[in-house]
Amino acid sequence: MTIRTDGRTGNGELPHPTPDTPHPTPMSSSQLTPEQLRQAAYDWGLTPYEYDRILEGVGRQPTLTEIAMFSVEWCEHCGYPKSRNVLRMLPNRSTRIEVLVGADCGGFYVTPELAVVMKVESHNHPSQVEPYQGAATGVGGIIRDIFTTGARPIAAGNSLRFGSLDDAYTRYLLAGVVKGIGDYGNSIGVPTVAGEIWFHPSYTGNCLVNALAVGIAPTTQLVSSAARGAGNPVLYVGSSTGRDGIGGCSVLASHEFGEGEEKRPTVQIGDPFTEKRLIEACLEAARTGWIVGMKDMGAAGVTCTTSEMAAAGGVGMRVELQRIPRREAGMEPYEVLMSESQERMLLVAARGREADLMALFHRWELNAVEIGEVTDDGMLSILDGGVEVAHLSAEFLTTPPRYDLPVEPPAYLAEAWAADLTYAEPEDYGEALLRLLAAPNVCSKQWAWEQYDFTVQANTVAGPGGDAAVLRVREAPPLGLALTLDGNPRLVYLDPYEGARLCVAEAARNLACVGAEPRIVTDGLNFGNPDKPDRYFQFREAVRGIADACRDLDLPVISGNVSFYNESPEGPIHPTPIIGMLGVLPDVSRTTGTAFRAAGDQVWLLGELHVAGSLAASEYLWVQHGRETGRPARLDLVREQALQDAVRDLVRAGVLASAHDLAEGGLAVALAECCLAGGVGANLALPQGLTAEILFGEAPSRVVVSLAPEQAETAARRLAEASVPCTRLGEVGGDRLQVEGAWNLKVGDLEAAWQRTIPAAMRP
Repeated sequence: MTIRTDGRTGNGELPHPTPDTPHPTPMSSSQLTPEQLRQAAYDWGLTPYEYDRILEGVGRQPTLTEIAMFSVEWCEHCGYPKSRNVLRMLPNRSTRIEVLVGADCGGFYVTPELAVVMKVESHNHPSQVEPYQGAATGVGGIIRDIFTTGARPIAAGNSLRFGSLDDAYTRYLLAGVVKGIGDYGNSIGVPTVAGEIWFHPSYTGNCLVNALAVGIAPTTQLVSSAARGAGNPVLYVGSSTGRDGIGGCSVLASHEFGEGEEKRPTVQIGDPFTEKRLIEACLEAARTGWIVGMKDMGAAGVTCTTSEMAAAGGVGMRVELQRIPRREAGMEPYEVLMSESQERMLLVAARGREADLMALFHRWELNAVEIGEVTDDGMLSILDGGVEVAHLSAEFLTTPPRYDLPVEPPAYLAEAWAADLTYAEPEDYGEALLRLLAAPNVCSKQWAWEQYDFTVQANTVAGPGGDAAVLRVREAPPLGLALTLDGNPRLVYLDPYEGARLCVAEAARNLACVGAEPRIVTDGLNFGNPDKPDRYFQFREAVRGIADACRDLDLPVISGNVSFYNESPEGPIHPTPIIGMLGVLPDVSRTTGTAFRAAGDQVWLLGELHVAGSLAASEYLWVQHGRETGRPARLDLVREQALQDAVRDLVRAGVLASAHDLAEGGLAVALAECCLAGGVGANLALPQGLTAEILFGEAPSRVVVSLAPEQAETAARRLAEASVPCTRLGEVGGDRLQVEGAWNLKVGDLEAAWQRTIPAAMRP
């Protein structure tokens, strides 16, 4: 591999332009008329209002390079102009923990000496265009967001949405995305421990790929993303720069898909083996204390790192583009600045340590080049062969206009909320259960997660397939972490505010089921075109719901991502907020899973057995009747919190043998999943009789547990003290799941229905 040198001129100084005036118009737009420059701005996604604001802020005609820089920094993916005002509703503080809110990710101090960081990021549009590379580079990008803080990535997760599994193109996307996630994550040695997959026709023309990562760092090793210290050198490290991904954030992620559009050139190409070297080199560099600031070159590449690092530190930067390692000849300055080539970082080094840092990266066979220096004037000066092609205020460049867009409730809501849900009972409850178990949103996702390495690093206590993944914290035994991703788009579609609250509650409930107390949240907000009032209504109300639920649960939202314009000629996606939540277990050995274990253990339902109206927005209505309607059941957060506290305490006390929350498919599916996880049956009876609502309703605040008979008195007493209702349903045993009067099904038949769907669909 060719390693570039520092790129300095013969006398060791950075080349300076020789302007005739203190701040002349930087070179290059002389060949273009003002009208042509304005048209270029529109072609890159800037609006007339934004271009006029640029003219006013810059005080002159911008260069073509500068227009390109504004187009990426002011797009939704980087600058959040259409979402930032709404996002201010989200709480970012907690009364229980010291919170870290950073530029690329956020976290908290899990001990005084140890920090945990986390973030979720979308890679939706690239994955729709090129599923393998789109998903792979999504994993690479979120991993870089973690180690750019000085934290070692210890876990990854993903939340995926596709169209109907019956569709051939959906299956192509699913295969490519899952392989991309597996190939990249497995190659860099980060376990993929949690995730979910949903299928719905609304995602047919626009799949969703949300990637999450978690990292751990000694508090003394944390690295800022802000540039500081005039005269400190600026280093480019990692892979060389090419034309892949140019305009990815402004062109691909900031517009709807149109009929027959080809956007493949805007998709990045990943190299996981380079990323693995970059992880180790950056972590080694972080331990030295020689790094002042570090940031991943993700969306907008060199533009985002130089401008955002400078603005964060209240400083400027002068950068020479010709020093940047390239793998393609003839690149224009704007191409170098907009490229989203992968596996690249920007570092600000302590002056005098730049040679040591570059030598460190060279040992890892990575490019390491000094491309500029920090200045004290707040200006971002971009040179190309010594000629200034951009001269902009870093603060102005990174401060796009903010919009409060019009909102209007979607027309379908009134009809959905007034829908009559008194459907006929199924002729055969057992057949209804088997249909639900085989439904794509309920069935086993083992086909996907068995392609992921979820045990590498040897910290995984519980991997994919349960309510939450559990990891040991090797640096602070017996401490453990639990991780989950949740998002039910049908709930949010049918009630954006309440549906989002329910998603937060389910994530926290999943953590409680493994004995963890939730600590931090990261959110992936996937919505349609915000310029359409009904889509913006969905976004605003969902964020309001997340904010209220997190505030009530004292959970800070420490990082996240907004992905708009998820639409195609088939229409918008269902509004899809993804909740990534991380919790703490004081003793990782005091946890449990979903599986029924020993014959004779009692099976209880914690929470209400029958909740009127709970078939609304249910998987049962969709699978059995082909309907998506009703208003989701209301969430009582006082009742929810009481349930979670009780379940968590019982798990930690060793009282419960298993715990599993009720979600898609309600009580019936939860019971079946407990039997399937343990490979054992259960003999049960429902004291209130049999109805589809009791069996398949999806009301919140409910958990199925099993416990040894000798623990029953203790459990009952603690639940009564917490005012949590409980119903004894029966006991574990045999090879059948029997619900008196409803069905008597072999566990083997349940497993056949549950396991067959995705493998059969994906079979060549």
